[in-house]
Amino acid sequence: MKNALFGVLLALQFLTRIPIPIAVPWTPDTRRWAVRAYPLVGLMIGGLLALVALGMQNVPAPVTALTVLSLWVTLSGGLHLDGVMDIADALGSNQPLARRWEIIKDPQIGSFGMLALVFLLAWKGILLWALLAYQAPLWWLLMLPALGRWAGVALLVLTPCAQQKGLAWSWQQSLSGQDVALALVPIVLIALLAPAIVLMMLTVTVFVLLIRWLMLRLFNGINGDMVGATIEGGELWLLILLWSWWQFATVSPLGI
Repeated sequence: MKNALFGVLLALQFLTRIPIPIAVPWTPDTRRWAVRAYPLVGLMIGGLLALVALGMQNVPAPVTALTVLSLWVTLSGGLHLDGVMDIADALGSNQPLARRWEIIKDPQIGSFGMLALVFLLAWKGILLWALLAYQAPLWWLLMLPALGRWAGVALLVLTPCAQQKGLAWSWQQSLSGQDVALALVPIVLIALLAPAIVLMMLTVTVFVLLIRWLMLRLFNGINGDMVGATIEGGELWLLILLWSWWQFATVSPLGI
């Protein structure tokens, strides 16, 4: 039980900028519980976003969308956005594999990284605006960060690291497929109340498999940046899916 609590605190320290002034032991057990708690932290983030959106129901949708997006980025400290920019710079360089890895490790951000950041935030903001304008039930906002972080867990556990060093590799040594399943438990429990979440889970699984294939093909494995980029990409993937449901489905058998 103590390791589980430490794991939640470790997940909060890694995934958010919420001050946690506690020295958490760095052990295989705490790392395993931290990974299992990633979607739980996502639910906490999503809950805060949903509360803000609920409190701004009488505010114009564009203002609410920008407020929600700003809080979303602030809570995570832009941690996962850095991975998106690094990968965009590496792929945009059109260089051999060794040089792409050098670019990923370079702390400087290039033009491709900046473009990826701008377009990612723009698309997220516009899709949030559209969903808020459609007055979609706010449970979707609760689930987006949770499923995005589960996608990161699945990629981390199920994809070999490109190099046997680094933070992602050290985490991976403590993990197994069981941790991916256990991380999904809080999401499954909520899915009992909203069956549409099952389809979202399946969609995210497809996204993870696609990203896994791409990372193995383009980089021969993953690192921590790719896990962060998968979280961001998974959230955008789900926003596009949700917008498609509300835009094109006149009658939803899923109860959305």
